[in-house]
Amino acid sequence: MKLLSVDTNAKTVKGQRQGYMTGILYLAPSDQSGVMNTCPHATKGCRIACLYTAGRGAFDNVKQARIKKTEWLARDEQSFIEQIIKDIEALERKAKRNNMTPCVRLDGTSGLGLAEKIAPLFPHIQFYDYTKNPHTIMRYLARELPKNWSLTFSRAETKANQRQAQTVLDNGGNVAAVFAKDLPETHSNKRVINGDESDLRFTDPQGVIVGLKAKGKAKKDTSGFVIA
Repeated sequence: MKLLSVDTNAKTVKGQRQGYMTGILYLAPSDQSGVMNTCPHATKGCRIACLYTAGRGAFDNVKQARIKKTEWLARDEQSFIEQIIKDIEALERKAKRNNMTPCVRLDGTSGLGLAEKIAPLFPHIQFYDYTKNPHTIMRYLARELPKNWSLTFSRAETKANQRQAQTVLDNGGNVAAVFAKDLPETHSNKRVINGDESDLRFTDPQGVIVGLKAKGKAKKDTSGFVIA
């Protein structure tokens, strides 16, 4: 079973215009698999509004495939990582054939930080992820993580998360936030950029809010996860 999906996401396809070919690992988010919690820092609003409910992730066959991948990870992490490595090598070959640059996101629908182990094996490839882990994002800002792993902090509805988001912005990091309506030019005195133009977060300027339009069940959010 291949683990990386290559440019199957509408946003990653947009990245092709900039010469990038993107491989993403999609697991069953939070406790959806029944075997492990892949999003230990998810909030209630995050779970309800999860992109698991948007796009292809809404189809039962896609959900089952992601559950099977998660079950594999829970059952045998070593062989799972070995397969990821093979998939990244295949992505690299495919990108070269198409005169494109490969990049990898291993937490497409999870928050496990697998790239911390895997990115050092491919120092010439750019990895990137969103994270809600406050410890991880501060280590990233302190440059204690692999240099080829870019992280964007994800804003949620809890006060603790929002305080952390402000700390990230104050320290020059980026924060992704979901908006219900059209993206404002600024929010909380910070510039807002359109994060839906592509998924290439590592190309974003620093110290900005990455605005994302509400999708799937997020359109009906009332928790505060989505900014009205």
